[in-house]
Amino acid sequence: MKVYLGSDHQGFHLKQDVFAYLAKRHFDVEDVGDTQPDPEDDFTDYAYLAVTQVLGSNDDDPRAILICGGGQGMAMAANRVQGIRAAVIWDEFEAKMTRNDNDSNVLCLPSRLLDGEEAEWQAIVDTWLTTEFAAAPRYIRRNHKLDQM
Repeated sequence: MKVYLGSDHQGFHLKQDVFAYLAKRHFDVEDVGDTQPDPEDDFTDYAYLAVTQVLGSNDDDPRAILICGGGQGMAMAANRVQGIRAAVIWDEFEAKMTRNDNDSNVLCLPSRLLDGEEAEWQAIVDTWLTTEFAAAPRYIRRNHKLDQM
C-alpha cells in the first residue's frame, strides 16, 4: 500500500512522526510536503498534492494521511476532488467505521488533539490502514454517489 503524507505548519511535527512510524513498519510512504514548518503555507496546497497522487497512483490501494491543526481544513480541501473520500478522525472507532462503511482513502488528523499523543495516533493510523472496506451493496451504492458528485 502506498501512503502519501501532507501537512501544513501546524501538522508538520506530527507528520514527521507518522512518516517515521510508517517507514519503520515498511510502508511505501511519500511525503508531499511541507518540508519545513512555515506559518505562511496553505493546507490546501498539500491536500491537493496528496490526493492527486492517490488518484494517479498505480498502487492497488493508495491512500493519503493529511495533517493540520484541526483536520477539518484538509478534509474540506481533499473532498473537493472527485474520487476522494476524506475523513477527520480522532479515535480508533471512527477510523474503523470510515474504512468499513465509507472506504475512505484519505485520513485527516487533527494535530491540536493528537500531537504528543503517540499511542493514540498510532492506534488510529493502524486501525485505518488495516480495516477493510465491508463492500456491502448499500455502501458501494453510496460511495459511487459520492464519487459522482
